[in-house]
Amino acid sequence: MPFNHNDHYHPLLLDLLPPGPGIALDVGCGTGRFARRLAATGMAVEAVDVSAAMVEAAAGLGSPGPGEIVYRQADITTGTLPEAHYDYISCLASLHHMPFETVTKLRRALVPGGVLVVLTPARPSSPRDWAREAAAVPLNALARLVVHAAERLNGGGDGGPPAPTLLRFPTIAELRRESARLLPGSTVRPLLFWRTLITYREHGDGDPTGG
Repeated sequence: MPFNHNDHYHPLLLDLLPPGPGIALDVGCGTGRFARRLAATGMAVEAVDVSAAMVEAAAGLGSPGPGEIVYRQADITTGTLPEAHYDYISCLASLHHMPFETVTKLRRALVPGGVLVVLTPARPSSPRDWAREAAAVPLNALARLVVHAAERLNGGGDGGPPAPTLLRFPTIAELRRESARLLPGSTVRPLLFWRTLITYREHGDGDPTGG
């Protein structure tokens, strides 16, 4: 498979795991690559996706352990989530398919001290953002060549059905504004390969607006 901008940031996201094994929710799990990374740390993982084909493909690849993975088809924008249940919630390149207000439901599903990480595409808002995008182009080309060479040596990638794409991304400024409103105390960090990372730790005050 080609160089994957989401997979590139898996180590960064794993560094944000709270201490000790716990329960994780992976929203928009796709073929389950990050869910399997979470399970490898010992987390018990619930991995959800709206696509039945994605869930079937992910479930067929199993779990590396020691944590278990439960895959299910679900739309969290219309379904329910248990409150104060998850230690870690990840949302990789899927929030832009939903209303941003969905983060309120995800926040409420965190235990006190739980962490929500959102890795999402976003459009530039400032000259610094545009400079970062320009710098990513040659580095992205180099990364694609390295991945292609590695695949030829190793006999190809893991494949899987293609993920749906959507090119209507919010701006980084919009992400900052909405995160400040709905995830008070969160950080919004633009990254190199056309991704922005939102990180939030639940403090247990019960107010999703920060008011």
